[in-house]
Amino acid sequence: MTVNLLDFNQEQLATYFQGLGEKPFRAKQLMRWMHHFGVHEFEQMTDIAKPLREKLAREACIVPPTVQIEQISTDGTRKWLIDTGIGNGVETVFIPEDGRGTLCVSSQVGCALECTFCSTGRQGFNRNLTVSEIIGQLWVANRALSSELKVRDPKGDRVISNVVMMGMGEPLANFDNVVTALQIMLDDSAYGLSRRRVTLSTSGLVPAMDRLRELCPVALAVSLHAPNDQLRDEIVPINKKYPLKELMAACQRYLEKAPRDFVTFEYVMLDGVNDTLTHAKQLLELVKSVPCKFNLIPFNPFPNSGYGTSKTDNIRRFRDVLMQAGHVVTTRKTRGEDIDAACGQLAGKVQDKTKRALHKIHSHEAPLHNLHTKVTT
Repeated sequence: MTVNLLDFNQEQLATYFQGLGEKPFRAKQLMRWMHHFGVHEFEQMTDIAKPLREKLAREACIVPPTVQIEQISTDGTRKWLIDTGIGNGVETVFIPEDGRGTLCVSSQVGCALECTFCSTGRQGFNRNLTVSEIIGQLWVANRALSSELKVRDPKGDRVISNVVMMGMGEPLANFDNVVTALQIMLDDSAYGLSRRRVTLSTSGLVPAMDRLRELCPVALAVSLHAPNDQLRDEIVPINKKYPLKELMAACQRYLEKAPRDFVTFEYVMLDGVNDTLTHAKQLLELVKSVPCKFNLIPFNPFPNSGYGTSKTDNIRRFRDVLMQAGHVVTTRKTRGEDIDAACGQLAGKVQDKTKRALHKIHSHEAPLHNLHTKVTT
């Protein structure tokens, strides 16, 4: 069976070369060709001996993911729909900003966590992405944007300066493949990204957070979205397994080895559900022992979600409560909404395997109303 070398970090690649009777330093050479230069044809790797190139061509391959569709938003955001061969695709988004370019990478086809406000969970869980499919998203985007590098960055600075594991899926539920992909992102022979510039977002898989802390601590973001267990149980169901007390303790442990001295708490603003001043005050009490900053995310509607976007004034008042307590708070600017590339909208070619939309129409309005009454100020 032909081996896809995009599935290997440098250590694994060195082991592979040893199995071929080759010196381990070949791994560093190949990493640079594959990732730094974006080359996938062995004959183009001119500093590798021809007999080895021929051997590799017989026994291995470098196969990045196939792009089905590329879309460009009016604000410059780009989205690639990646073929996964099973009906539902995954999506990768590049967000250009002054001084940096951020790539949002997916880790799974669908998601099993079923956060009620996220369109990705609508399709249910299909499978984990392989290492080559995860790192391949960076490979594809880097190659697609390379033609702009000389125009936009004459000094040779990267177009993609930051990577966030915030796309489709729960990264820590695909732990081994995600960590290997992270190691490649950080490898100086590959993309050479700083740990501070690679962020993993999790809904709160506590044991996996502890493993990540030991194996590959990158910047951490936590999809929080609620300030108490009762509400979070409803909208982020994984909270029933790892409640907020355990999650906050895991965040404290993670910071002992994290490249940043704070955790970013992501908080989707849902109209009348989690956006009152009482919620803001509960949130301050919850995080009082965790150095953190907040990223408030206006909800991006999708069909039959059952939620509305918080009013601008409510978001502002919520933000002000947090800022007056001394926290850094950002309100995420919606980017790429016209190509469904905004936060919470990534769903590929969605097939509603959970039938949640139908369920909401018949039965979910009452629970939402109950949430409203339980959390009023």
